[in-house]
Amino acid sequence: MTQKKTDQEYKAELSPIEFEVTRHSATERPFSGKYWDVWTRGTYKCICCGEDLFDSDSKFDAGCGWPSFFVPVNDAPIAEIKDLSHGMIRTEVRCKNCDAHLGHVFDDGPQPTGLRYCINSASLKLNPKE
Repeated sequence: MTQKKTDQEYKAELSPIEFEVTRHSATERPFSGKYWDVWTRGTYKCICCGEDLFDSDSKFDAGCGWPSFFVPVNDAPIAEIKDLSHGMIRTEVRCKNCDAHLGHVFDDGPQPTGLRYCINSASLKLNPKE
């Protein structure tokens, strides 16, 4: 993991929703994030550290209102953590590099993985392919 920035450094770089989602594990409202209905080809990076996380080729419309992917990019720094909050059992997804909260992963996605990485737009930055 790289040197983690202070909350003040993150607050200076991120919008309020990006800060709350990535640093305090908030969740943006469904159908409100900038990438939930974007189909531009490219790589989705961590908004906090710039690491590659997901490729647009693995993005699909899950109908849930958040960007959804069936697999991270090869060697993506993704950690999966058991989440027992809100009376549910879920698997939280965080960036291993900077500890940013990204979203959750569920086992109701399409083949070939059967996974749905349900990711907050506020935790991502799209680098479009040329």
